[in-house]
Amino acid sequence: MARKPAAKSAHRIGWIGMGRMGYAMASRLLEAKCDVTVWNRTRSKAEPLAAHGAKIAARITDLSGCDIVFTMVSTTTDLKQVLFEKGGLLTGKKHPKVVIDCSSISDDGSAEVRARCDELGVGYLCAPVSGNGKVAKAGLLWVVASGPKKLFTLSEPYLKVFGRGVTYVGEGELARVWKIAHNTMFGVIIQSLCEITILAEKAGIPRHVFLDSINNSVLGSMYTRYKTPALVNLDFSVTFTPKLLLKDMDLGLGAARKYGVQMPTAATTRECVQNTVGRGYEDVDFSVLLLELAKAAGMKLKPEKIKVSDGLAPR
Repeated sequence: MARKPAAKSAHRIGWIGMGRMGYAMASRLLEAKCDVTVWNRTRSKAEPLAAHGAKIAARITDLSGCDIVFTMVSTTTDLKQVLFEKGGLLTGKKHPKVVIDCSSISDDGSAEVRARCDELGVGYLCAPVSGNGKVAKAGLLWVVASGPKKLFTLSEPYLKVFGRGVTYVGEGELARVWKIAHNTMFGVIIQSLCEITILAEKAGIPRHVFLDSINNSVLGSMYTRYKTPALVNLDFSVTFTPKLLLKDMDLGLGAARKYGVQMPTAATTRECVQNTVGRGYEDVDFSVLLLELAKAAGMKLKPEKIKVSDGLAPR
């Protein structure tokens, strides 16, 4: 099974960042009986993991004695702050052997972090993932890593704990490029899925009927399945906010400019996401795009109140 590391206590693991993803991923390591110490700016978000065997650090520097420290934060600025600014992980005399960052940040920002880690003699691996907190909890994430191959080999048993498997794409920041491309497609698909769902409903097909047929067609995927309950019942409990999606769409378009690639579909999607952010949607799931598209079509949606599967059976 994916949650079985090569050696249960071979390395002391640190974790920084207890958001929806960080909490779920750290929990997977604890379920695999790893030695895990966690830190979060808001300590109360980390404390529930103590009941599952985690040590709760009062300061980031308490993790400096760990062998491997994972980070899962929101932005490049956040990552630099927890690593290099006053009281950061790498500001003391003692450092972990490896920092593994699972955040969604730019390849340029990641390269800056790598250079500073190299100066300090600290290994650095990029390991972004495909999936949200629910997917992480079900053990169905996919991890993509880049950096020195020897660091990947060292870390691979722990990366496999997070889900279905791991892909190593090469040196440097290639995993960042992968994640940027992934999340750009992520935005395009949800926009398209919401558009065609509104089209089908306005023509007379109930949402749950239409989405079930899409999920069972050649177009169906884990993504379309796990977003189906939200679209059917208008439950926009947050997994990923419109603001975070906008950040990732901007990263995608920035990468397109950098590499000279046309992405007209992504550009149009970005504007639709910007419109949703501009309408004040904050702590809500990005699939709320459905409501904006319905309004534009002159429709007022209602929850269908039908139980549908998200396809995320735990592993």
